[in-house]
Amino acid sequence: MSTATDPVADFEAQRPRLFGLAYRLLGSAQDAEDAVQDAWLRWSGADHAAVASPAAWLTTALTRLCLTRLTSARTRRETYVGPWLPEPILTTDPAVGPAETAAQRESVSLALLVTLERLTPLERAVYVLREAFGHTHAEVAAILGVTEAHSRQLHTRARKHLAEAPAGQPETDAAAWGALVERFLAAAREGEIAELEALLAADVAAWSDGGGRVSAARRPVVGRAAVARFLAGVFAKFTTGLEARVGEVNGEPAILALRDGELTSVLAVARSGSQVTGLRFVLNPDKLAFLGGQLSRSGGLSGHSS
Repeated sequence: MSTATDPVADFEAQRPRLFGLAYRLLGSAQDAEDAVQDAWLRWSGADHAAVASPAAWLTTALTRLCLTRLTSARTRRETYVGPWLPEPILTTDPAVGPAETAAQRESVSLALLVTLERLTPLERAVYVLREAFGHTHAEVAAILGVTEAHSRQLHTRARKHLAEAPAGQPETDAAAWGALVERFLAAAREGEIAELEALLAADVAAWSDGGGRVSAARRPVVGRAAVARFLAGVFAKFTTGLEARVGEVNGEPAILALRDGELTSVLAVARSGSQVTGLRFVLNPDKLAFLGGQLSRSGGLSGHSS
């Protein structure tokens, strides 16, 4: 039997973790918020006296709600205009769940969230519950309503699929990464093609998500020279009134562009060592709304403006 006396307090104590789980499962901050709200509605109608562990009950309810949402989300993404990228979030915000360890930050990176789209809903749930939240296979099996052996099989298949399209190794040197992004931003802003090419890996790729709402490249730009020219063209549009700031987005340094205080784009920068290996531009205004709200609540970002 539960020893809790306040179901509302129980839920609010779990809310950040629930959002972090839903976001990793869905790749959408707005959908994650909706799923957490649906979990609250179910919790409101539960027999709380019969619940031994509110955390376990809520994790199970939320995960199953997300599995249903994943099926419909996949159908929507099949008709998405241009490359699909997850909604970016500020991971320095404690309201969005755990991002303390390198593994937790890597599990919320845009690169990995894109790669998780390769998995079936059940594979994705097992992977997230195991890798990001540390649940045992016995716990995962209970959450998903499968056998422990099946949970292990799903985890093995998930890791195999992800190995076929690696998202990169989690970085631990945040200072070096931040310095690389600042150097990259300076070169892009000045249109220094040679400096950009020196910073870009030979097989670097850039993806742009405008969702048909704003102008964006419909296909990935691949290769050092092509990406350098692409970047110079993009940053040439930076004019008076548009600022570029560096902040931590999805556990990694990113460049945020703002006009008159309003967020207009996010550029996540993936690296390996001293080179940039991937660039992900999120320009779809629908996908910037959540992060824009985070910025408003936090009073903005520290960093250098352009």
